[in-house]
Formats: sequence, structure tokens, C-alpha cells
Amino acid sequence: MRHVFGILAVLSLPFGASAGLAQEASATPELPIVDSAEVALEDFLWTKRPIVVFADAAADPRFVEQMRFLEADVEELLLRDVVILTDTDPKAKSALRKKLRPRGFMLALIDKDGGIKLRKPAPWTVREITRSIDKWPTRQQEIRVELGKE
Repeated sequence: MRHVFGILAVLSLPFGASAGLAQEASATPELPIVDSAEVALEDFLWTKRPIVVFADAAADPRFVEQMRFLEADVEELLLRDVVILTDTDPKAKSALRKKLRPRGFMLALIDKDGGIKLRKPAPWTVREITRSIDKWPTRQQEIRVELGKE
């Protein structure tokens, strides 16, 4: 009898561990996604790095793919203080649309200093985005501070 309970205890370990992992996965932080009509780029100066995703409709396959890419690795984006701004209504003529002038789908990466660092006409993965961000002088300074070298 003792042997049976021992086997059950051993068999239940992986299931208990996987239940704990499932709870951790559900506690994954959410990516801040904001409609661009509700904000101005100046709202994020020196605090966040806006990534602006434009499309002529929310159903645009490139927009859908880009949003899926962004949601696939939230932690890496949050580590770099990213906020996602979306604009899928060209008729609304938002301030961001007037400033950045997209034609159809466009991905724009903006640094904390408000500088437009990159514009792309096609979706980018989080890996491509974070590699680009990590080369920016403001991010390089943050990395040095994090490492205690400054």
C-alpha cells in the first residue's frame, strides 16, 4: 500500500508543477495598447518608446500579423518601455496620422526623445524590433545604467 502512495506522489509532481506554470503563464503582463486618437506622442516623452502600427482597417492581414508578433513576446517589449499605439481609421485623420503620413500599413518606431527612428511598410517580429531599439543611444545608456557602468 505504501508503494502505491509513493508512486502516486511521484506521478502527481509533474502535474502540480505544470499547474503552477499554467498560473504563471496566465499572470503574464499585458502589452499596453492604446488607440492613437486618445494620445499624443508628447505624452510619452522620456518615459516610453511608442511603436505605432497603422493600417487602413483592423482586418488588414499585415496589421493582424503585426499585432500577433507584438503579443508573442510582451516581456521583451516591456523591458524596453514600449507602448503600442494603433490607428486603423484613416478617415479620422488623427494627429499621429498627420505627422507620420502612412500609406496603408506602416510600423513606426519612436524613441523616448520623440525621434522617429524607423518606418517599415511590413510587419516586424519582436526580435527585429528589440534589436533595433537596443542600438539606439538612449537604450545603450539604459543598459549601461542597468549594468552599473554609469
